[in-house]
Amino acid sequence: MRYISTRGQAPVLPFAEAMMTGLARDGGLYVPETIPQMDAAEIAALEGQSYEEAAFRVMQPFVAESFSENELRQAIRRAYQGFGHAARAPLVQLAPGHHLLELFHGPTLAFKDFAMQLIGQLFQVALAREGRRVTIVGATSGDTGSAAIEAFRGLPNVDVFILYPHGRVSEVQRRQMTTPDDANVHALAISGTFDDAQARLKDLFNDHDFRDGVGLAGVNSINWARVLAQVVYYFTSAVSLGAPHRPVSFTVPTGNFGDIFAGTIARAMGLPVDRLVIATNQNDILDRVMRSGTYEVGRVEPSVSPSMDIQVSSNFERALFYALAGDGAAVSQLMQELKGGSFTVPQGALQHLREIYDSGRVSEAETLSTIARVRAETGEVVCPHTAVGIKVADDHRKPGVPMITLATAHPAKFPDAVEQAIGIRPPLPPHMARLFDLPERVTRVENDNEALKSLILERRMA
Repeated sequence: MRYISTRGQAPVLPFAEAMMTGLARDGGLYVPETIPQMDAAEIAALEGQSYEEAAFRVMQPFVAESFSENELRQAIRRAYQGFGHAARAPLVQLAPGHHLLELFHGPTLAFKDFAMQLIGQLFQVALAREGRRVTIVGATSGDTGSAAIEAFRGLPNVDVFILYPHGRVSEVQRRQMTTPDDANVHALAISGTFDDAQARLKDLFNDHDFRDGVGLAGVNSINWARVLAQVVYYFTSAVSLGAPHRPVSFTVPTGNFGDIFAGTIARAMGLPVDRLVIATNQNDILDRVMRSGTYEVGRVEPSVSPSMDIQVSSNFERALFYALAGDGAAVSQLMQELKGGSFTVPQGALQHLREIYDSGRVSEAETLSTIARVRAETGEVVCPHTAVGIKVADDHRKPGVPMITLATAHPAKFPDAVEQAIGIRPPLPPHMARLFDLPERVTRVENDNEALKSLILERRMA
């Protein structure tokens, strides 16, 4: 299995190199040259299997040339052994035909743990094998950063620098990033928005001298391995509701488009997905592009669902690549136009996207009222991102097709929003009970590439 860039001008790489490279050298994102298929019998055979076994069967064709079967099985076992639920990703029924996929039972209480814990294990295998050291730099709107720090903290051959937008993450999210005291991890509060942090990250990767000099590696959702790990729970949840014998739809709270793109890959592998529904908050660029065909960057408006406060959704480039039939030059042209603030999706590509995705937008008031309604009707307490998903899912459900809404984070990560909605402040799980008692380590950094490079060079432990 080889991996190619969405822009068509970067080296073709095996899985391990694509994983450790992150962003392709032409600025594109890596995707598999071909997508392995699972037939109906193979999908049906996932029923009753452990999450770890399902993960092995789904991912192994993508990684076989880079990791042996035993290496992959052991990495998966170690990645998920610390999760707080035996099913790893359990389903909870909200209403007839509507289920919630709980993806917050990992160590940092967010869906990012499914991918990041596994990447941490695979990085260790690959780096030990090659005797390499890498510098991981990530940008986060809240959850990726804590998941990356948890996965890589204390490792001997990795330095981790996480950029987050100062004042634009929840207090729990911030403390998860700033309280670890391992010398190899660094939380950097950047002036600006998540889009600014992500832009600086891409600048670092596109500075090839710096990139090579520090052994830069990326674990944002631009990293293909992140997407791949998230494909698994689409299969496990769909099979538990009757796939492949009937289709299933998914609604995904969406910011950087990585989690819903994992569903796109599951669908392309053969999972009978009826619709993938994009759920956005007031920062609704993805809903707007699906409705109008124009991707136009606006101002980021802070919200009660901060992990979705994004205007430049990096993984949408992967969806465009497939919608444009793998035309890297066409993708490059659109990304060049985006530097001017907008681009128009060609009509044929837009039609392709609309055949896969629906979309919807949820206001702040609707988010809070959905949290209250779900609690009153079901007893479930959900985070604001999950509430966005539930509201959009309810607007798009179809008779006879089960709808699965992805519950992306534990409500305790966003206690202010939940308390505003229902008057109850959700407690942190026992393993995080001391989070507010621990000292914080954080560095303020300007939205400036040279300042960021200087800080990384000064702090890395090479």
